[in-house]
Amino acid sequence: MMKNEILKSWIEQYSGALLKRALYMLSNKEDAQDVVQEVFLAAFSAYDSFEGNSQPLTWLMGIMNRKIADFYRKKYKSEPNIRLDHFFDETGSWKNNDVLNDWNVSGKESELLDDQDFNKTLEECIEELPSRWKILLKMYYIEEKKAPEVSQELDVSTTNLWKILQRSRMQLRECLEFNWFSNR
Repeated sequence: MMKNEILKSWIEQYSGALLKRALYMLSNKEDAQDVVQEVFLAAFSAYDSFEGNSQPLTWLMGIMNRKIADFYRKKYKSEPNIRLDHFFDETGSWKNNDVLNDWNVSGKESELLDDQDFNKTLEECIEELPSRWKILLKMYYIEEKKAPEVSQELDVSTTNLWKILQRSRMQLRECLEFNWFSNR
């Protein structure tokens, strides 16, 4: 088969899987579609370097991971700074120490992750995070990538990664407090 025919068959076979993954990582359908399109354009350009040592989908997913990292790197650099005035006062002290207290779930933490409603609320809270934080959170906690790998992929210092993860956790905690725990 010729290059064009092979790539056409790959588009037919793998677009769905690539789009599903991109949508999960980007949380925006248009951005996900754009990234998938970029993946196939890059695959067309780099087709001669595909040695066939892996499945085509594996190779395409690798390209997509780099495209998503590029997307967030660009977005990360252009997005305005996030303010956390609602957590800290002008001296840098906590405005409300409740965020430091444990939730009263009395040993039911593992049950929460089995609760579909809680998981839906958690996903909604993750989606409310600034987009530049979401990818770091998903890569580090959900994909379980190591900090140096996340830092390298997204061109973020390790120190900045830890700060963003901490801020993300605080934002998630506040969202869960309001949308889940206060309603129970």
